[in-house]
Amino acid sequence: MELPVNYNNLHYRKRRAVREAYVKVQDGFCCHCKAPLKSSPAMDIAEKPVDASLFPEGFFNWPVHLHHCHETGMTIGATHAHCNAVLWQYYGI
Repeated sequence: MELPVNYNNLHYRKRRAVREAYVKVQDGFCCHCKAPLKSSPAMDIAEKPVDASLFPEGFFNWPVHLHHCHETGMTIGATHAHCNAVLWQYYGI
């Protein structure tokens, strides 16, 4: 699979495949905090408070997310759910 891809054009099943491709390319590490995706985010990220009301219901039910640019729709990589929330809430990406 060639990465990146346009997130907005992906069916949810395809999003899963793209996320898994990023996990493989990233050797199982978060593209943002660089901690293993099977563990908690790096402490400096984990300590940032997140306003859960800003995110859709169920957003935090999935531990690994497919991060993408909201302007272009292009995928960036696999992140922890908390990292994805921090990126959006604090940095708008």
